[in-house]
Amino acid sequence: MRAALFQGPAISGDVAVNVAAITASATQAAGRGANILITPEMSATGYNIGALSAARAEPADGPLLAAITEIAVRAKIAIGYGFPELTAGGIYNAVQVVGPRGEILAHYRKTHLYGELDRGLFIPGDRLVSQFDLRGFTCGLAICYDVEFPELVRAHADAGTEVLFVPTALMRPFEVVSTILVPARAYENQIFLAYVNRCDVEDDLRYCGLTCAVGPDGVDLARAGEGEELLIVDIDPTALATGREINTHLRDRRGDLYGGGAVTAR
Repeated sequence: MRAALFQGPAISGDVAVNVAAITASATQAAGRGANILITPEMSATGYNIGALSAARAEPADGPLLAAITEIAVRAKIAIGYGFPELTAGGIYNAVQVVGPRGEILAHYRKTHLYGELDRGLFIPGDRLVSQFDLRGFTCGLAICYDVEFPELVRAHADAGTEVLFVPTALMRPFEVVSTILVPARAYENQIFLAYVNRCDVEDDLRYCGLTCAVGPDGVDLARAGEGEELLIVDIDPTALATGREINTHLRDRRGDLYGGGAVTAR
């Protein structure tokens, strides 16, 4: 599988401009042979936009889905995009993946809300693991702060996730999440992990970039700098087998001492 990771600009003023940026990156990614494009947290609407989150919230099958579906079908690429999802119970921080034929491959609502920035606007999701199949890989979704909780990533490993896509909005001075914690999560769970951040400034947040894809061995496959960038990464299934043969953390756990068990998903 070839994945494209779009470290996009922190544009919050115009949804149409955001969708245009996703369109451009999808076209470029497809031209470079990518099977899927993942964009940052709230990529379609802006993240740190306060009350505008509620104003721009829409159902999962709303106008944004129609717009992204058109892009995916035209470019023949799966696209993961973030948006505030409007429901009868409240607004979720959500990500949705649309397939190259216009089908919805996966949908996930952020389960771990970050400070007042999230809690003042969103309600937490209640499903820990969301998965989809692509190019022979079992892929999973998480959003930003979620990856900082080992329980969530381990739940994905237990459920069979091989590639975990994490749209994010990581700001300074928390670069340690991208540079140390994300590689550790990939290594300890023997999975590929793609962490897709914003860049630039949005209101009072300065995003740090550092979008990355990390292999099961904890080594970077690709890493962006601070500015706008499109990373293209090849996910090699043999690296999973090799990594799991060398790294036996999952097999060597002492569940008899500290509990835990496999999480079923779908």
